[in-house]
Amino acid sequence: MKKKLVFILINMNIGGTEKALLNMINEISKEEYDITIYLLEEYGGFLDFIPAEVKVKYFSGYEKIKDILNKPPQLMSLNLLKEGKIIKAITIIFLHILTKLLKDRSLFFRFILRNCPALEEEYDIAVAYDGPMDFISYFVLKKIKAKKRIQWIHFDITKIAFNVKFASNIYSKYDKVFVVSKEARNKLIDLIPKLKEKTDTFLNLTSPKIVSLQAKKGTGFTDPFDGIRILTVGRLSEEKGQDLAIHVLARLVNNGYKVRWYCVGEGNSRKTYESLIKKYNLEDEFILLGADPNPYPYIDQCDIYVQPSRHEGYCITLMEARYLRKPIITTSFTGAKEQIKNGENGLIVGINEYEIYDALVKLIDENHLREIFSYNLSMESQECKCEIKKYLIT
Repeated sequence: MKKKLVFILINMNIGGTEKALLNMINEISKEEYDITIYLLEEYGGFLDFIPAEVKVKYFSGYEKIKDILNKPPQLMSLNLLKEGKIIKAITIIFLHILTKLLKDRSLFFRFILRNCPALEEEYDIAVAYDGPMDFISYFVLKKIKAKKRIQWIHFDITKIAFNVKFASNIYSKYDKVFVVSKEARNKLIDLIPKLKEKTDTFLNLTSPKIVSLQAKKGTGFTDPFDGIRILTVGRLSEEKGQDLAIHVLARLVNNGYKVRWYCVGEGNSRKTYESLIKKYNLEDEFILLGADPNPYPYIDQCDIYVQPSRHEGYCITLMEARYLRKPIITTSFTGAKEQIKNGENGLIVGINEYEIYDALVKLIDENHLREIFSYNLSMESQECKCEIKKYLIT
């Protein structure tokens, strides 16, 4: 009899977390496991990439509570007062103040989910995959019937808003907590020592074979540029550091380097970056390509791959650039040293425009160093180290 697995996420937006899930699902035997992806909302460029044999379900009540969850409580209460819903408005403000004092939103989640029954179907394993996200962690614990529950952590919790008290209370009720890099796991344990015994590292999975095959599909770059192509893949947001890239490119262009910097990805910082690009007159040199579920042709065709992130958990795009043997520059975010050996298969630099600039000048000027990095990457084992049965299924 098949075991039932359910993974809970916000949506299937084109991002590292969602890609990591798809990669992992592709490695799980569909003959042995009945897999469900349960989404809070029906949205995302990766929806069409979910395998046909995987069930997809949606939380039908999310639209009714989305604003209360995500918008300022003062604004929500004011709107409710205008609608004549006085008791509900007062309750929301009261719970907001109380949860601030207690530093735990459990009571708030309990209130907004009070009319939401638990899912009828029972699973062998329920995974709060889109983590850390407090609402999903609470939802899996209280509204999903499962023999085993797993919490997934995809980020460096010291770099994001992270409620230690809530996590300590809720995660302790889970059977397992997985973190996507050793360094990120250590940081979680430092903050919540009592989780040490149930916490383990589970690296994001990427198939070298799929990356190589997908790199040959699509067109990649279509402009006739014959200089050095620099590439970054990631959501357009402050934590991904594209603003640093724009500053670096301005210096490179001013100093006479024939380069173009391309960014694959979309996000809420696009307008900010477009203004910055215009400020430095880089409209022809810094190219925002938008989101693309298959960025591999761009990675395959670029000359240098740069990951300028301020923080990550375990960077999948870095892994993909390694598989395609690209000369890599990465900032020293959590997990970077677990993928790149500085000076051997890439360069690790500080999270600032000056060190990124110096590293790029070095790789642009020293073509032989790019060749060395590519060769060393080609000599690395490219096996998809899948320990799903060891960690997730047993």
